[in-house]
Amino acid sequence: MSDTCKTHPDHDHQHGPGCGHQAIGHEGHVDYLHDGHLHHPHAVGGATHYDEHTLAVDDTHREGCHDTTDACHSQGHLHGPGCGHEPVPHGDHIDYIVGGRLHHPHGDHCDDHGPVDLI
Repeated sequence: MSDTCKTHPDHDHQHGPGCGHQAIGHEGHVDYLHDGHLHHPHAVGGATHYDEHTLAVDDTHREGCHDTTDACHSQGHLHGPGCGHEPVPHGDHIDYIVGGRLHHPHGDHCDDHGPVDLI
């Protein structure tokens, strides 16, 4: 294992096409959303472990207050654990995927943190 890998410990599920987890295009490769983590399969010396990845804050996946208004929010929906939307690590916080976009709860609204490449 590389010293630069941040790995997910004790991972017994094998990710890949059809594994049941949402695949995300990320920096030229595919990651899998699993329990609020972005997992990237990484083979080293014949063994595979899963690196923990995070969507970077960049021009595509911005942060800050960019108010979004849509049907789920106009009905009083609040994002958080168990809300029904997939959580994804973004920068130093958690966003939720809604309609292919990152939503971040912020006071009485959600911020739009940009598109996600759903595969």
